[in-house]
Amino acid sequence: MYFAALLARTEDGWEASDTELDDVETLSDLADLAREASPEDDTVLVLIEQEDAWFGVVRVDGEDDPRIYVSDAAAAARSAYGELLLTDELLGREPGSDGPDLDSLNLDGTEDGESEEEDDDEDGPDADAVTHGPVGDSEILDDLGVGEKELRALDAEDALGAIADALGASEVLETVR
Repeated sequence: MYFAALLARTEDGWEASDTELDDVETLSDLADLAREASPEDDTVLVLIEQEDAWFGVVRVDGEDDPRIYVSDAAAAARSAYGELLLTDELLGREPGSDGPDLDSLNLDGTEDGESEEEDDDEDGPDADAVTHGPVGDSEILDDLGVGEKELRALDAEDALGAIADALGASEVLETVR
């Protein structure tokens, strides 16, 4: 189960709307969705949490590139919604490096005289493996009252509520929960 909401900053304060991510396929789609929530190019936050396992914040300021913070990259990587946020750039990978080329894989372990029982640990850990822990811009909410330390200390279970409290938007967020 996941929860996603848009918080758009307006002259009158924060406005919240819940959002379905089923039709969102890329980070660009998510950024476009956020921009539609604020016709004045104000700050829009996309808040996402998944089963109290991880949370993510995407900040869109007008036409600027979205800024992203994910509380636990490994947990988010197991989620279709988390995969939207875990871009190659965010994970420090070369674009398009989704792993080895299928043509270079030894799929049955029996080619070139290898037995099926042999492990291929010679190369060490997978360079593309996603580690546990936060990734992204931990200063994403600094100017809004949630510093890096506070953001990193948030528990996924109540993170969105704590962020909304700090923004003064807890009431509007609760209306869409």
